[in-house]
Amino acid sequence: MNITAQSMDNVHAAPPLDLEVGEESDGKAWDAFLATQPQASFYQLSGWRTINHESLGHRCFQLAARADGRIVGALPLVLVSSPLFGRILCSMPFVNYGGPVTQEVRVSQALVAAARAKADELEVDYLELRCNAALETDLPVSLRKISMTLSLAPDPETLWNAFTSKHRNNIKRAYKNDLAVKAGGLELLPEFYALMQQAWRHLGTPLYSRKYFESVLRTFPDNTRIFICHQKGTPISAAFNGFFSGVEEGMWAAGGPLARKLDANLVLYWEMIRDACLRGGTSYHLGRSTANSGGEEFKRKWNTETKQLYWYFHRPKGGEMPTLNVDNPKYKLAIATWKKLPIPVLGLIGPPIARLIP
Repeated sequence: MNITAQSMDNVHAAPPLDLEVGEESDGKAWDAFLATQPQASFYQLSGWRTINHESLGHRCFQLAARADGRIVGALPLVLVSSPLFGRILCSMPFVNYGGPVTQEVRVSQALVAAARAKADELEVDYLELRCNAALETDLPVSLRKISMTLSLAPDPETLWNAFTSKHRNNIKRAYKNDLAVKAGGLELLPEFYALMQQAWRHLGTPLYSRKYFESVLRTFPDNTRIFICHQKGTPISAAFNGFFSGVEEGMWAAGGPLARKLDANLVLYWEMIRDACLRGGTSYHLGRSTANSGGEEFKRKWNTETKQLYWYFHRPKGGEMPTLNVDNPKYKLAIATWKKLPIPVLGLIGPPIARLIP
């Protein structure tokens, strides 16, 4: 697909640039480009193409804009074809966000145009671009989701001293419950997954297979880390983080009633923040939240800054923006039923369903 930037409305603000937007097969070139882009995230790395295809069975596309033979923009897409929710072309499903990566508006617009064309070609029900920054586009947008971001420092004590005295005292009190945190990789996956199974059943949400998380760890051994909070050797809460270009990404977390009773997440999150500081991180995204939710309230205690996420939609056949979220009343019965099923049953039927929920 060839697009000449001279035809775009904002061309008068920049010199002519001939763009060619097509699919990129060279993962090393793709990742090398992302490493030069301040707004690129862990979720846009090329390895996700293999994970989503081999572990979840989805078709994946890596749209790259090129100028003079070099990549100047990137947009990963995944086609989730579900009998439950329809055909969805998304960037990026199953993780916090995605969207186009480039520092030039005209390149971003070219990538969005190519994504819309791909959605039309595939005859999807809708295209969804989950972006961590606003786009200059006429696509309708949902502002339900936010990211809570903490700016890090080389010395974690700098952050500690900036917390309110009440927050510091609550963390100290939690440590007195014989809590300790360990960090690692594949060796901690069994403990992490067991906690996730319990927590996601409580939420009424199907969980991906253990092999999916293993695939993420094996694909990104230097960019992922599991944290387990124990009480006297018993795992009670856990988190799975990604790391790229100085940014720590809170991806998945789990904790049960005992974790809430002991305030285990206060210890868990402080240890993760310390770890990110000592590894040279510059910022920590504490995961995606729904605006005005309990998750947002907890994350705000860490002196985070609220950053709006922008989810853009295109429906090839027209229509309103979709409402695929847990607040939709039509899913309440399914959620209530899921909470009552035994974990061994969920382990069998959950992963085939979870792979279809972007």
